[in-house]
Amino acid sequence: STTTGHLIYQCGGIDKRTIEKFEKEAAKLGKGSFKYAWVLDKLKAKRERGITIDIALWKFETPRYYVTVIDAPGHRDFIKNM
Repeated sequence: STTTGHLIYQCGGIDKRTIEKFEKEAAKLGKGSFKYAWVLDKLKAKRERGITIDIALWKFETPRYYVTVIDAPGHRDFIKNM
């Protein structure tokens, strides 16, 4: 989720103000480095646990491409959610 969120930000799929908001919210929970993961991890449970527990989808476009990103759980307990 972190790599994917950072990619979305770098490609212009989300603005700096939103990332800064996620950074502040994450810092309140002691997870300041999770700001990019929170682009896709919207559920409170995901944010509190710090792991992806279900798939997330994000669409954005660049000047040249339409991009669809799918974030899937990497933890073995949640593979069944894919």
